[in-house]
Amino acid sequence: MPAFGSLQTVIGSKEHRARLQALRTVALLEFGKGLLVLVAAFSLYWVDPNDVAGGFLSFLHISPDRHFAQLLLRWADSLSNAKVWFVVLIACVYSGLRFAEAYGLWRARAWGEWIALVSGAMYLPFELYKLADRVTAFHAAIFLINLAVVAFMFYLRIYLPSLKPAISRIT
Repeated sequence: MPAFGSLQTVIGSKEHRARLQALRTVALLEFGKGLLVLVAAFSLYWVDPNDVAGGFLSFLHISPDRHFAQLLLRWADSLSNAKVWFVVLIACVYSGLRFAEAYGLWRARAWGEWIALVSGAMYLPFELYKLADRVTAFHAAIFLINLAVVAFMFYLRIYLPSLKPAISRIT
Protein backbone atom coordinates (compact mmCIF):
# COMPACT_ATOMS: atom_id res chain seq x y z
CA MET A 1 0.00 0.00 0.00
CA PRO A 2 1.51 3.37 -0.95
CA ALA A 3 2.27 5.86 1.81
CA PHE A 4 -0.12 8.75 2.41
CA GLY A 5 0.54 11.46 -0.15
CA SER A 6 2.59 9.15 -2.34
CA LEU A 7 2.81 10.20 -5.97
CA GLN A 8 3.02 6.64 -7.20
CA THR A 9 -0.34 4.97 -7.52
CA VAL A 10 -0.49 1.23 -7.77
CA ILE A 11 -2.00 0.07 -11.05
CA GLY A 12 -5.42 -1.38 -10.30
CA SER A 13 -5.74 0.52 -7.02
CA LYS A 14 -8.79 2.59 -6.22
CA GLU A 15 -6.82 5.83 -6.79
CA HIS A 16 -5.51 4.63 -10.15
CA ARG A 17 -8.97 3.59 -11.35
CA ALA A 18 -10.48 6.93 -10.25
CA ARG A 19 -7.75 8.92 -12.02
CA LEU A 20 -8.12 6.84 -15.18
CA GLN A 21 -11.91 7.23 -15.11
CA ALA A 22 -11.60 11.01 -14.76
CA LEU A 23 -9.05 11.19 -17.59
CA ARG A 24 -11.28 9.09 -19.83
CA THR A 25 -14.29 11.27 -19.06
CA VAL A 26 -12.32 14.34 -20.17
CA ALA A 27 -11.08 12.38 -23.21
CA LEU A 28 -14.67 11.66 -24.26
CA LEU A 29 -15.55 15.32 -23.82
CA GLU A 30 -12.62 16.40 -26.00
CA PHE A 31 -13.40 13.74 -28.60
CA GLY A 32 -17.00 14.98 -28.71
CA LYS A 33 -15.85 18.59 -29.21
CA GLY A 34 -13.57 17.56 -32.07
CA LEU A 35 -16.31 15.49 -33.70
CA LEU A 36 -18.88 18.29 -33.35
CA VAL A 37 -16.57 20.83 -35.02
CA LEU A 38 -15.65 18.40 -37.79
CA VAL A 39 -19.29 17.53 -38.55
CA ALA A 40 -20.28 21.21 -38.52
CA ALA A 41 -17.44 22.15 -40.86
CA PHE A 42 -18.09 19.37 -43.35
CA SER A 43 -21.79 20.15 -43.29
CA LEU A 44 -20.88 23.53 -44.84
CA TYR A 45 -20.03 21.65 -48.02
CA TRP A 46 -23.48 20.05 -48.38
CA VAL A 47 -25.66 22.58 -46.58
CA ASP A 48 -26.00 26.31 -47.09
CA PRO A 49 -23.66 28.10 -44.63
CA ASN A 50 -26.53 30.41 -43.60
CA ASP A 51 -28.58 27.38 -42.55
CA VAL A 52 -25.64 26.03 -40.53
CA ALA A 53 -25.08 29.41 -38.85
CA GLY A 54 -28.79 29.75 -38.10
CA GLY A 55 -28.94 26.24 -36.65
CA PHE A 56 -25.84 26.91 -34.55
CA LEU A 57 -27.35 30.10 -33.15
CA SER A 58 -30.63 28.33 -32.47
CA PHE A 59 -28.84 25.46 -30.70
CA LEU A 60 -27.02 27.93 -28.43
CA HIS A 61 -30.21 29.95 -27.89
CA ILE A 62 -28.59 33.10 -29.25
CA SER A 63 -31.01 35.64 -30.69
CA PRO A 64 -30.34 36.52 -34.36
CA ASP A 65 -30.60 40.18 -33.31
CA ARG A 66 -27.46 40.00 -31.15
CA HIS A 67 -24.22 41.49 -32.46
CA PHE A 68 -22.36 38.14 -32.49
CA ALA A 69 -25.23 36.51 -34.37
CA GLN A 70 -25.24 39.26 -36.99
CA LEU A 71 -21.48 38.87 -37.49
CA LEU A 72 -21.80 35.11 -37.87
CA LEU A 73 -24.70 35.38 -40.32
CA ARG A 74 -22.89 38.00 -42.42
CA TRP A 75 -19.76 35.87 -42.42
CA ALA A 76 -21.74 32.78 -43.48
CA ASP A 77 -23.36 34.79 -46.28
CA SER A 78 -19.98 35.90 -47.62
CA LEU A 79 -18.43 32.42 -47.76
CA SER A 80 -17.20 31.40 -51.19
CA ASN A 81 -16.31 27.83 -52.09
CA ALA A 82 -12.59 28.50 -51.41
CA LYS A 83 -13.41 30.02 -48.04
CA VAL A 84 -15.56 27.02 -47.14
CA TRP A 85 -12.62 24.70 -47.77
CA PHE A 86 -10.39 26.94 -45.67
CA VAL A 87 -12.92 26.70 -42.81
CA VAL A 88 -12.97 22.91 -43.27
CA LEU A 89 -9.16 22.86 -43.15
CA ILE A 90 -9.06 24.90 -39.92
CA ALA A 91 -11.76 22.64 -38.44
CA CYS A 92 -9.71 19.57 -39.37
CA VAL A 93 -6.65 21.00 -37.62
CA TYR A 94 -8.71 21.90 -34.53
CA SER A 95 -10.37 18.47 -34.51
CA GLY A 96 -7.01 16.77 -34.98
CA LEU A 97 -5.74 18.54 -31.87
CA ARG A 98 -8.87 17.52 -29.93
CA PHE A 99 -8.56 13.90 -31.14
CA ALA A 100 -4.86 13.78 -30.21
CA GLU A 101 -5.68 15.22 -26.80
CA ALA A 102 -8.47 12.66 -26.33
CA TYR A 103 -6.12 9.81 -27.29
CA GLY A 104 -3.45 11.08 -24.90
CA LEU A 105 -5.93 11.40 -22.05
CA TRP A 106 -7.52 8.01 -22.75
CA ARG A 107 -4.09 6.39 -22.61
CA ALA A 108 -3.13 8.50 -19.54
CA ARG A 109 -0.20 10.16 -21.29
CA ALA A 110 1.43 13.21 -19.72
CA TRP A 111 1.47 15.08 -23.05
CA GLY A 112 -2.32 14.66 -23.31
CA GLU A 113 -2.71 16.14 -19.85
CA TRP A 114 -0.49 19.09 -20.81
CA ILE A 115 -2.52 19.74 -23.97
CA ALA A 116 -5.73 19.66 -21.90
CA LEU A 117 -4.26 22.03 -19.31
CA VAL A 118 -2.93 24.60 -21.77
CA SER A 119 -5.79 24.53 -24.27
CA GLY A 120 -8.42 24.60 -21.52
CA ALA A 121 -6.73 27.48 -19.71
CA MET A 122 -6.62 29.48 -22.95
CA TYR A 123 -10.44 29.45 -23.14
CA LEU A 124 -11.06 30.63 -19.56
CA PRO A 125 -10.65 34.40 -20.20
CA PHE A 126 -13.06 34.26 -23.15
CA GLU A 127 -15.58 32.27 -21.14
CA LEU A 128 -15.32 34.75 -18.26
CA TYR A 129 -15.87 37.61 -20.71
CA LYS A 130 -18.95 35.85 -22.07
CA LEU A 131 -20.28 35.33 -18.54
CA ALA A 132 -19.64 38.98 -17.68
CA ASP A 133 -21.52 40.02 -20.81
CA ARG A 134 -24.54 37.81 -20.17
CA VAL A 135 -25.00 35.09 -17.58
CA THR A 136 -26.85 32.06 -18.87
CA ALA A 137 -27.03 28.53 -17.55
CA PHE A 138 -25.37 27.27 -20.74
CA HIS A 139 -22.39 29.64 -20.51
CA ALA A 140 -22.03 29.02 -16.77
CA ALA A 141 -22.02 25.24 -17.35
CA ILE A 142 -19.39 25.53 -20.10
CA PHE A 143 -17.21 27.70 -17.85
CA LEU A 144 -17.54 25.40 -14.83
CA ILE A 145 -16.81 22.24 -16.84
CA ASN A 146 -13.74 23.85 -18.41
CA LEU A 147 -12.60 25.17 -15.02
CA ALA A 148 -12.94 21.68 -13.52
CA VAL A 149 -10.90 20.16 -16.36
CA VAL A 150 -8.17 22.80 -16.01
CA ALA A 151 -8.09 22.40 -12.21
CA PHE A 152 -7.80 18.61 -12.52
CA MET A 153 -5.00 18.84 -15.09
CA PHE A 154 -3.24 21.46 -12.94
CA TYR A 155 -3.47 19.05 -10.00
CA LEU A 156 -2.00 16.19 -12.04
CA ARG A 157 0.73 18.06 -13.92
CA ILE A 158 1.80 20.86 -11.53
CA TYR A 159 0.56 20.30 -7.97
CA LEU A 160 1.37 16.58 -7.55
CA PRO A 161 4.90 16.84 -8.99
CA SER A 162 5.60 19.78 -6.66
CA LEU A 163 4.80 17.50 -3.70
CA LYS A 164 7.45 14.96 -4.66
CA PRO A 165 10.42 16.81 -3.07
CA ALA A 166 8.45 17.48 0.12
CA ILE A 167 7.36 13.86 0.44
CA SER A 168 10.87 12.57 -0.14
CA ARG A 169 12.16 14.82 2.68
CA ILE A 170 9.48 13.50 5.08
CA THR A 171 10.04 9.80 4.37
